[in-house]
Amino acid sequence: MSRKWPVAKAKAKLSAVIESALSEGPQTITRNGQTAVVVVSAEEWNRKTHRKGNLAEFLAASPLRGSGLKFTRSKAKPRNVKL
Repeated sequence: MSRKWPVAKAKAKLSAVIESALSEGPQTITRNGQTAVVVVSAEEWNRKTHRKGNLAEFLAASPLRGSGLKFTRSKAKPRNVKL
């Protein structure tokens, strides 16, 4: 379960924040009552960010592949945007 730490307390207790992230899971650090960052273990970070395959493999495994679904591209001109 994620525990919330105000930034001042997290700074003072950094070792405890790290230990909690390792043993309990993600730890939320807040600034002015708003979530600022989440501290997670390196193992969890690697698990969440590890890419499984590439875009071609993802598209090849799509359940829509071979479904006969057809797309048409709009022939409309781009709209004018004033900057």
